[in-house]
Amino acid sequence: MDYNLAIENAPDSIPGGTGILLLHPSIGETDRIDTDFLKTDTDHFLVISTRTTAREVEQKLEHYDVDEEKAVVLDTLSVERGYSRRRTDHVHYVSAPDDLDGIVAQTQEFLESHDGKLRISVDSVTEMAYYADVDGAYEASERLLELLDEHDAVGLFHLSNEVHDEETIQRFRNLFDAVVELDVSGEVTAEF
Repeated sequence: MDYNLAIENAPDSIPGGTGILLLHPSIGETDRIDTDFLKTDTDHFLVISTRTTAREVEQKLEHYDVDEEKAVVLDTLSVERGYSRRRTDHVHYVSAPDDLDGIVAQTQEFLESHDGKLRISVDSVTEMAYYADVDGAYEASERLLELLDEHDAVGLFHLSNEVHDEETIQRFRNLFDAVVELDVSGEVTAEF
């Protein structure tokens, strides 16, 4: 199954099973790319948020006019920070951003329990590496990519190119089918 893609300078569509690495500066305008990716040609999507709480994700989706009925949010921050949380059909929690097994298990559950065109957004791999370590974040990304392939879904994985050394960035680039790069001026380049 093919998925339409709304990312400038990228192909119009990608096949199911495709994982896209979004390389961006720390201050980059990733929200625009992320929300365009999520709201295009999608029946259901999962936002794995290691950077913001579920409430902040919901505010972002609302701001960018993304259909929240299609959204499931995996909040990895609220438990660790002691924020109030209430699990619903659309919001799930794991204990912390370094609970990589929990993140992978929740992603698998989402993919197995939803039909149609499915997308995931991992925002961000950099935070996973910060809380766990680079090897753990790499392995978790690898496992998530295998799930995308298995379920004919697609995913967008955020990685800050200002935080990691060149060797780490190259290691992640090699893991993904495609790379979209956002520079500080907002220019987008894509390798597919």
